[in-house]
Amino acid sequence: MDKAKIKEIIESSLEGSTATVEGSQGKYTAKIIFDGFFELNTVNRHKIVYKALDKFISSGELHAISMETYTNEENKD
Repeated sequence: MDKAKIKEIIESSLEGSTATVEGSQGKYTAKIIFDGFFELNTVNRHKIVYKALDKFISSGELHAISMETYTNEENKD
């Protein structure tokens, strides 16, 4: 699994989101901007993303991913 595939999975699963993914060899970091995170705490935001990636984590294709999750309003970049 590569960065582009992870980005595609996240963005297609979370309609209207944008994701920036870095890393390699099964260990990645992602910054995800999605207005659907509004009023959710960090744990619940991560659960949404993990749900989209679950089959790849379960299969071992994706070993580890750390995340930063923001709404468009929260994103300061």
